[in-house]
Amino acid sequence: MGEIIKNTLLIVDDDGANITALVHMLQTEYTILVAKDGHDAIGLIQEQQPDLILLDILMPRMDGYEVLAALKRNYETRDIPVIFMTGLNDASDEEKGLTFGAVDYISKPFSPAIVRLRVRNQMKMINQIRTIQRLSLIDQLTGIPNRRNFDDRLDVEWKRMTREQAPISLLMIDVDKFKTFNDTYGHLQGDIVLQLVAKTMTQTLKRASDFGARWGGEEFAALLPNTDLLGSMNIGESLRENVENVVVNCPNGVTTKVTISLGANTIIPTPQDDISAFISGSDMALYVAKEAGRNRICHYNDTVMPKDM
Repeated sequence: MGEIIKNTLLIVDDDGANITALVHMLQTEYTILVAKDGHDAIGLIQEQQPDLILLDILMPRMDGYEVLAALKRNYETRDIPVIFMTGLNDASDEEKGLTFGAVDYISKPFSPAIVRLRVRNQMKMINQIRTIQRLSLIDQLTGIPNRRNFDDRLDVEWKRMTREQAPISLLMIDVDKFKTFNDTYGHLQGDIVLQLVAKTMTQTLKRASDFGARWGGEEFAALLPNTDLLGSMNIGESLRENVENVVVNCPNGVTTKVTISLGANTIIPTPQDDISAFISGSDMALYVAKEAGRNRICHYNDTVMPKDM
């Protein structure tokens, strides 16, 4: 059995007795972080990114409203849910806290049962939302990232390579004669082929920064940050060869093989360059690979396109 990973809870309160009581109530279920004022809390939140924050309103130097406002202004912290804690019992105070963006409100003195239930309910919602988000970024058939996930990753890596002035490469990948395969062996067998190609791509892309995804239909894409022209061709050729070597088991003991064609493009992006044009370059190279006979990789760069492998 693997170790159960606990959600992280940050308690922000200037009263040591309150912190001690809350830690005692919640430490068995969550990993607890503690801050005793607003300034320390903001630094800790930015560093640790807790799942949920229990935030006292009445604190010296920086009250809870100011802390929450600061969190909402920061892209990296604005979505972290906050439960306000306060001895203020007027309905207008609760309304103000919720207006500022708190997800719940706990009154002092604490009822241990109420605290546990409200924290547990929020953590449950947080985990459910994350599960939905994770599933929405995965292709259900192949189990690898989907097009939406790829687009998000491409945007992040494009900006990073622009800042670092480093090369980024893109492989567009298409299963050769996939319609013919489906017509011959059936769509269920076609699904197995897509799963095998996805698995092979995942095994071939060895670096943590490399990112493979299902683009749609029988097309896949591989994003290769910090990879120059030669590197992209080498990785693409390894992938082409690995797919060609996969044996596809079909009904009645029949075995067959499939091949892929790949189009590569490489650029050191600048603020003036366009992601769409970058993708189009890979698409054009893929088209050339198809026209040149399939089961090969071509690069958009004129000096190596087409290149038979």
